[in-house]
Parts: sequence; structure tokens; C-alpha cells
Amino acid sequence: MTTQSHSYEEADVELDLDQGEDSDSSSGYDTSLSTEGLELEERQALRRVVGMSTELTDISEVEYRKLLLERVLLVGVWTEGSAEDAENSLAELKLLAETAGSEVLDGVIQRRKKPDPATFIGSGKVADLRNLVASLGADTVIADGELAPAQLRNLEDKLKVKVVDRTALILDIFAQHAKSKEGKAQVELAQLQYMKQRLRGWGGNLSRQAGGRVGAAGGGIGGRGPGETKIETDRRRINTKIAKLRHELKALKGTRSTMRQERRRHSIPSVAIAGYTNAGKSSLLNKITGAGVLVENALFATLDPTTRRTTTSDGRVYTFTDTVGFVRHLPHDIVEAFRSTLEEVADADLLLHVVDGSHPDPLAQIQAVREVLAEIGAGDVREIIVINKADLADPMALAPILHREPHAIVVSARTGDGIDKLTALVEASLPQPDVSVDLLLPYDRGDLVSRIHSEGSVDTLEHTGEGTRLAARVHAGLADELAPYEVSTTR
Repeated sequence: MTTQSHSYEEADVELDLDQGEDSDSSSGYDTSLSTEGLELEERQALRRVVGMSTELTDISEVEYRKLLLERVLLVGVWTEGSAEDAENSLAELKLLAETAGSEVLDGVIQRRKKPDPATFIGSGKVADLRNLVASLGADTVIADGELAPAQLRNLEDKLKVKVVDRTALILDIFAQHAKSKEGKAQVELAQLQYMKQRLRGWGGNLSRQAGGRVGAAGGGIGGRGPGETKIETDRRRINTKIAKLRHELKALKGTRSTMRQERRRHSIPSVAIAGYTNAGKSSLLNKITGAGVLVENALFATLDPTTRRTTTSDGRVYTFTDTVGFVRHLPHDIVEAFRSTLEEVADADLLLHVVDGSHPDPLAQIQAVREVLAEIGAGDVREIIVINKADLADPMALAPILHREPHAIVVSARTGDGIDKLTALVEASLPQPDVSVDLLLPYDRGDLVSRIHSEGSVDTLEHTGEGTRLAARVHAGLADELAPYEVSTTR
């Protein structure tokens, strides 16, 4: 998506840019940061990002959508990097908002050295933002960042509409897309951990519960103490629910661990597919294995991991696992809640890091994914960069990635271009069996021949009068089972 920016004075709403505490001396604006050639007044202003509106033009759908969609206004704070980086971040926020089912009316960016601790964008710009909210008829403001509880409360008090931060938006999308029991429990746990820090105690919510038989005068045994406030009750209930969910996830984690141990016992190599959300991971899995996983042009379309078996050209069995997509500033609560799922990546023998080649900033996607991989302990897994959507990408834009990542390969899951080369590269990168055996197997032990084909690599095979003579490479566990039939063995 191509976005442009211009001064807010061009909007229908007239903004007073010289009032409030957002002048050079108090807004935290740092003139040493990149100004991208903007005039002083424009640098200080809320800058509208053109192309944010998703208002429908099809009149047959307008009334229906207005009943379902929240009308949102996006606001970001540009603290570092270039203007293009700030606009790309807001463009991604727009996609997240649309995925959540909202209608994006507009997006604005405020240039500051750091977010205001009280109102995120500064009290002067809050007044400008309130005017814009009123003129557009927005009912929700989404901030491109994680808001502290005080920032959230102050913005809602001043704007008089609901305020949501990036973290809450991502959690909402996860809640919509989680399908399995484990996925739903993981999302609910992350939401409760997020809510726990943002409980509010306004007005009647600060009233205390009274115990015992309380008379008309409010007395009675148990009613004369301080009691328990509503916010304390809510926090206790959340803590109880969090403990229950963690217990459930621990049991589900045991099931997943058992499955992984079974694969390791048979020495079945595993390949994990990870990458930025909507980079085409599920499409790639379907193309290679025919898994039939849901494919949709939306962020976080699939959350539940899918594991499928496939075979190499010489008959060895290995697995592909599709995992949850990543995004810049992925909430820490999500990473913690999905840790058992993400362990599929950390335990893999090979990682296919899928990158959207048509994205405006694919290198930033790679960096964001690697930060999460390092957090879950998967930073040392052998990695192949797979640049997907080659049919939509500009070859000139891919050159910096290919230069920086020498092991990268360009494919298109939609057209199939490069898939054969990728499959061959994956097979060559899988761990090889390390025990060479020379065997003579009776003809009634065809089961062992089948296992050698699926779990090892056959070098030579000959049918003789005494049985099947073969030389192969297998893993240590299978070699022990084959020991009675060995002609000679070299370890």
C-alpha cells in the first residue's frame, strides 16, 4: 500500500498548532532527529496519512456495514526513523484494524522525541484529535503502540470515545481467529493478563462490599470494616481464572510434548514454517504437502499450528509444521501464552522463515520475526529465508534481501515457481542418519525394510537367495534393532 502525508492544515478540520504544551520546548520534539525536509510548522503538526479510509462506495453494502463495523481513527507517534517507516507502521495498524472488522476513517501521526507519559500525543494535540473525532464521527481511536493504563484513561476522558491500543487490537484478532481448545485458552490467558493491569476503579466501582447482616444504618457484624473494593474483587477473579487456564494449558502442553517425543523417538526430522503474518506460510504448506489448511488474505488468519507428514525423494519421512504468524511489537502476553505452541519452532531441525516479497519493507519483517525467535529460544535453529509472493514482488526490491541473506530462495506459493528448488534445498538440509549398516534381512521382515526406507537412507539394495541385502544409513535407535541382521557395521 502506498501512502503519502501532508500537513493537517489541508484537512477540513482547522487545527490550532500553536497552542498547548506541544511547542518545541515542551512536546519532547527533538530537532536532531530526521526531519525529512519538512517545514518547522508541519513537523510539529498532527500529520494526516492519506489513503487510510476504508469507507465503502458500494451503496448496497453501506448500511449493512455501518451496523457491524466500528468507525475508527488511527493515531501514531513518530519517535525514530524516517517518515516512511512511521507511515508503514500506521499502514500495518490499518490492516490490523480492518482484520478486526473495523472501518478506518483516517490516520494521523504526531512527531515527538518520545510519547507523552500522560496522553501519548500531548495535551495540545489531544484537543486537535478530539475535533477530528467529532468531525469524522469516529467511535473508536486506535493508538499505534501500547498505552499505559493512565494514558488510556486520560485519552478516553478527553476524547469521549473508546480508546484501544495496538496490543488490545491484536488480542481481539486472536480471539476472533482461535479455533482449537488450546488456541482459545492461550488467547484468553493473554487477554486476562493484559486486562489485569488495566482494571479501573471509578465511581461506584470503588464502593466496598459489606459482610454479615447489614442493617439500614450500614452496621452489623462484618459490615464495619473496610471490606473489599470492586476492583479488588475483579482482580481476584482474574487471578483465579488465570490459574485455571494455566492448569489447562499445562495438560495440553503435555499432549503436544508427547507427540514431539514420539517423533524424536523415531528420529523423524521436523521442519517449522515461521514468518510474518500474511506472508503465505499456510499457502506454502499446502503447496508442498497438500495439507488443505485455511488460506486467507488477512492477518493472523490461522493461529492453530498444523503438522503434516511428507517424504523426501528417496522415501524418508519428515514433518512440516505451520505456526502462528508474527508481527512488529507482538505483545509479550501473546508470546508467553503461545509459548507451548512456539516450542514447535525451537525444537525443529530446520526453520523456513517465510518473508512477504511484495511488502514495502521486508527487511523490517525479517528483523521483527528474528526478535521473537530469539525470545523463545529458537535463534540457533538452522534457517532458510523463503521470499514468497515472487509473482507480486519487484525484482529490484528483492536484491537487498538476496545480498544480505545468501541462503535465501525466491518462490511463489500461488504459481508454484521455485517450489521444486525449495523442496530440494529442504531435503538437502535435513539431518542425515549417522550410522552406516550392511544388512541381510529375511524376506519375512519386510517391516524392517519399510522402516529403513522411511527413517533412513538406502544406498544399495539387492534381493538374494538368503534374503534382502542392503547397505543403508540409519539413526542409532533403529541400528540397535537391526543389529541381529548385520553383516558388518561401521559407526
